[in-house]
Amino acid sequence: MKQEKPHATGKEPRQDLHQLVRAAAIEAGALAMKWFRNGERTKARVWTKGKSSPVTTADVEVDEFLRRRVAVVGEEFGWLSEETVDSPERLQRRFVFVVDPIDGTRAFIEGDPRWCVSIALVDNGVPSVAVVHAPALQMTHEAVADGEALLNGRPIHVSQASSLAKARVAGPRFLLDALTADNTQIIPMGKIPSLAHRFCRLADGSLDAALASANANDWDIAAAHLIVERAGGRLADLDGTVPRYNQASTTHGRLFAASADAFDCMLAEVRRALGLPENTLSATEPWPSNRESAPR
Repeated sequence: MKQEKPHATGKEPRQDLHQLVRAAAIEAGALAMKWFRNGERTKARVWTKGKSSPVTTADVEVDEFLRRRVAVVGEEFGWLSEETVDSPERLQRRFVFVVDPIDGTRAFIEGDPRWCVSIALVDNGVPSVAVVHAPALQMTHEAVADGEALLNGRPIHVSQASSLAKARVAGPRFLLDALTADNTQIIPMGKIPSLAHRFCRLADGSLDAALASANANDWDIAAAHLIVERAGGRLADLDGTVPRYNQASTTHGRLFAASADAFDCMLAEVRRALGLPENTLSATEPWPSNRESAPR
């Protein structure tokens, strides 16, 4: 009897896909660790793509491994990865794997352990399965739609901070400097190199807020976004618009994440500190409830 392939609709099949994605992320992390040297420069070959983005032998090997690993689910699943040439074919797919083989490549190269393997399964523009695995830190953040966010198998939740005052905030230096200059009284935590890991640290309560500069791509944030949401947080751009994924353009504007309860208040503080006009619209709801009603 032919074994039925897991499918992303329905709770039990989604769990099957979650197990596949988790196993793939952990195996990919082990592959990357063969090239990583904690506190020392990687032994992998390094070159530059585009204008200034570094890529290594490890990025390519992990990308190729993950594409083979998840291919077992069937051809109806699309693929979007930082290290694979993009194809418009993915736009015709309801389900798409969105992958960053090594998020935080610069950190990986220099021996900084704050890098990760990030995998999301996106359903009609919305992440439904997410795993962010940081093997050098022995940390695995994960979530499924309608489930709890987990860190190493234990439930996590965002912090209860209600304003930026005394909030632990991570992000690019120029954004943190702007918040500090506005006397928001934040506790700047610096820039965590991996954007996916940065938002996951918000999800597990290690940070109270997190920022990202413009031009993050789907593969940088899709998995972490679901984990933030399921941990009780919210992630949106500085206009309060929640990202959607697997669109024609994969890039996003400046991003902010915090507790869902405090999000509007804290976003208003951020906008004021950055000299942006008052935004009278509250942040949009995390995502439309289209998981069950979407065409199958």
